[in-house]
Parts: sequence; C-alpha cells; structure tokens
Amino acid sequence: MTQRLPLLFLASVILACAQTPPAPVWKFVVSGDSRNCGDIVMPAVASAVLKSGASFYWHLGDFRAIYDFDEDMAPPASLQLDTPHLTIISYLTKAWPDFIEHQLRPFGQLEVFLGIGNHENIFPQTHEMYLKQFASYLNSSRLRTQREQDRDTGGPRTYYHWVMNHSIDFINLDNATKNTFDPAQMQWIRARLAADRKSDSITTIVAGMHEALPGSQGASHSMCESPEGIASGREVYQLLWQLQQAGKRVYVLASHSHFVMDGVYRSGYWKDQELPGWIVGTAGAVRYRLPPRISVGTIARTDVYGFLLATVMSDGSIQFYFKEISLDDLRAANAGKTPDSLVRWCYNENKDQKIPPANSCGAEH
Repeated sequence: MTQRLPLLFLASVILACAQTPPAPVWKFVVSGDSRNCGDIVMPAVASAVLKSGASFYWHLGDFRAIYDFDEDMAPPASLQLDTPHLTIISYLTKAWPDFIEHQLRPFGQLEVFLGIGNHENIFPQTHEMYLKQFASYLNSSRLRTQREQDRDTGGPRTYYHWVMNHSIDFINLDNATKNTFDPAQMQWIRARLAADRKSDSITTIVAGMHEALPGSQGASHSMCESPEGIASGREVYQLLWQLQQAGKRVYVLASHSHFVMDGVYRSGYWKDQELPGWIVGTAGAVRYRLPPRISVGTIARTDVYGFLLATVMSDGSIQFYFKEISLDDLRAANAGKTPDSLVRWCYNENKDQKIPPANSCGAEH
C-alpha cells in the first residue's frame, strides 16, 4: 500500500497538469480600412492599443481613399468648417504622408505592421510608389532579420511573414491587386506553409490579408470578385485547412468590408471545412451594411469603429475580442485638434446605406 502512494500522487499531479486551462501570455491588435475618417479614429485606436499592453499593431490596408478626398482631410461642406482648400494634386501628394503622421505616429514606439489594400493601388498610386513610401515599415529590423533567417534574398515586399516567440507565424498576404495572389506570391505561400507544416516549433499560423478568402460570409466584397482570386484564394484556404488538419492552430484575418464579423468561413461554401476567421474593417472607413442572411451566433456589427484585441494563450490558441471605440473615445483623442462637429460627423454620418449584392462565389450562409 505504501509503495502505491507515490504512484497515485504522481498520477494525480499529471492529471491536474493535463486539466490546467491555458493562460494568457501576450497580446496583439489588428484592424483595417482607415480611409475617410481614419485621422480621427486611429488616434483613439492607438490610445486604446497602447493601454492594452499589446506587442504590436497590424493594419490590413486601405489607408486613404485616393479615388476621392477623405472627409478627415476635406470635411463635408455641410459642416461649414474653415479648412485649407485641397486640390487633387495636393491631396494625392499629402495622402500617404498624412496617414503616417496622423494615423501611425500616435502609436509611438509600438511596432506596426502594414498590409496593402486595394485603395493603395488606385491610379495614380502604384505598387512601386507604395514600396517607396512605406519602406521603413516593410524593411523594419524584425522583417529584415526574418528574411535573413529564411535566406530570402527577395528584399522588402508587400507580402511577408514574421515569427513571434519561436512558435507563431504571422503571414501578411497581398491580394490588393485584381483581387488575387499573383504567381510569385503563390510560390512563396506554398513554400512558407510547407515549412510551417514540417516545423515542430511552429504551433500557430495567423494569416492576414486585405480581402477575405473566397467563400466567406462577406463574399460579395472579397476575392470572389475575380476568377483568378477565386482560384488562388481557394488554394490558399485549402493549404491552411490542411495545416489545421495536421494539428496546427490556424486563424485568418481580413478587412476590406467595413464592419466586424467573426465566423466568416462558417458558410455553405466550405461546409465542414471552417477555418476561424474574422473581418475587421473598422478603423475609420465609411461603414457598410452587413450582408443578408448572416448565420446565427456570429458577432456581426456595423456602424462601429474599433479593433480586434488578440490574446495569445499558453497552448498557442488565440482569443479574439472586438474592442469598440466610442464617441467619447474619439472626442478625447481629438480634443483641441479636430472640430467637434467633424468628430460627430464621422461617428454618426460616415456610413453607406447600400445593401451588398448577392455573393459571387456561390456561398450559402
């Protein structure tokens, strides 16, 4: 009987350890689409992010409208504000520097990662101009070190990855041109995900991009908008699904649609192959109506600003929580810098009432 006691004690310790729930370890923040009212919303986002203790902020694209003046740079005439007149040339010259000064600078020393959106490619802006303007973000010390570790001689690009804590691979993808992943990027994605699958240390993959992959509940405004996008996006989804089936934890993040929604791949298109997915286009852009027939149980909200606060757990899982930015938050972040009437306009009036069309991928919700 005496000899059995140590064995029973050991068994109880092992059982207790096995039942210990995962604990929070660190945090990061994601959102996208800060055109239109981003100069007003993003300072409030930055203030909340800095208070959250997050390790970095990840912007999924669409910094400025480009096809028209952003309201935070050229306020609506109805407000009768005395602001400097913008010409098309002066707007295009100032648009991206304005984004850096008013939307990124408030994050201070916090590490920031940038994804590229479709509005970054609207004429006369170009891919090459984007690489030049945002070179310091695309060639940061962390990304440069990651390329050296990968023996990747391709230089700074709009698609890249970085590994945190030797276990979580963050993959920033570029589907901002023609709603697709181009052939060179597809080759890189295949190699990147194959390496993650073989790795014993990588437990979790977080893929972020501007447009949601095909078959999401936001399908009418996603990679479904082109045949090339459907083909390349479907392949990427299947590669990520195979990683999940192999035991990796996989999360897919996007913006492009200007609302927040979880469970975005819980659709008839993917049926029982659902990947955990979020859409979070809530950083200042004109807010869209939700798609019809949203599945019961999802978090689906529009006419809100905010961000995803992600908590990485000790087992490699990630818990996502949508942190809303209130009117009071906007007023506090813009006090003495922005007319209150413009702050209130952005909060109450910055919305598009058009109902989105039926999806083009054939996804049933």
